[in-house]
Amino acid sequence: MPTSPESLVCHPSICAKLPRRLVEAVVQASQRLGQPTYVVGGYVRDALIGRPNHDLDIVTVGSGLELAREVAARIGRPHVSYFKNFGTAHLIYQHLEVEFVGARKESYRADSRKPIVENATLEEDLQRRDYTINALAVEVKNSEQEEIIDLFGGLLDLAGGVIRTPLDPDTTFCDDPLRMLRAIRFASQLEFSIESETLESIKRQAKRLSIISRERIVEEFNKILLCPSPSRGLILLEQCQLLGQFLPEIVVLKGVENVEGQGHKDNFYHTVQVVDNVAARGGDLWLRWAALLHDVGEVFTGDIPTFEKTEADHTQEHELRDAWISSLPPPFAEEVRVLFDEIYEQETAYEITR
Repeated sequence: MPTSPESLVCHPSICAKLPRRLVEAVVQASQRLGQPTYVVGGYVRDALIGRPNHDLDIVTVGSGLELAREVAARIGRPHVSYFKNFGTAHLIYQHLEVEFVGARKESYRADSRKPIVENATLEEDLQRRDYTINALAVEVKNSEQEEIIDLFGGLLDLAGGVIRTPLDPDTTFCDDPLRMLRAIRFASQLEFSIESETLESIKRQAKRLSIISRERIVEEFNKILLCPSPSRGLILLEQCQLLGQFLPEIVVLKGVENVEGQGHKDNFYHTVQVVDNVAARGGDLWLRWAALLHDVGEVFTGDIPTFEKTEADHTQEHELRDAWISSLPPPFAEEVRVLFDEIYEQETAYEITR
């Protein structure tokens, strides 16, 4: 924790970039309710580095549901979704998806990532955030200049390109293991590095990922695959012992084969390079998945060095891949088949020239 209760840094207005009517409605509503209100998290982070973000998180020291109701009444009464069990509300305004929530603190049981939630101050709310760069806040007010609330050195980490937890990383990841995947996703999306103690903590806590639902894991993993260079995240996932927990077929590809003193390609690093190649060509999510899985047949003949595989071994690999491709929707299946054919042609040319 910093010695000072809060660090305030002047910066050109972030709220000025938001729709004026929305800002005025939030200011009026928060004044009427007597609830200080802030923009927090990813929107602040991305505004500071010039990165587009259409998700706006608004935290108020009071009821987020009441604030959302008051704001909606002032901006034309758009549809508001209220989630009373979670104390949050959501609406869409122009290009923004706006979420309202009351400031809160959380505690966790060891066998669940579902928190026990209590009302809190802004400071307590910010310290529960996953990373320092996401623990920045700006009070919503009509002003050309604002003070950025930075309790944990997030501005320095943002400037230095560093992913770091605001509190002890072991506690952060034990409480919510999904944050480990988010660290790798942010490192990939923003091309940041993960601070050394944070990285080591991910490796220590990796087994905690088992309490996270497959749906949440896939959601984060898809975002990593959609990065400009997915290999960065894929390699980090493997190094941190996370990838093997949900895609062991990819991890077992790792390793350079040596036959009669001659090294053959490491299929794991070959695979992540193929995914990068598809990404560079503008491939969508499903083509990136296809590239990731194009060598999974190697798992079933992996104990046989590539140079010693028979035609029957290669046929088995291709039959397994073809069965998977045939299970896909027809238009996508044809795209994947064409992609695989291109990859195999490149691999054959590579092996011939060895």
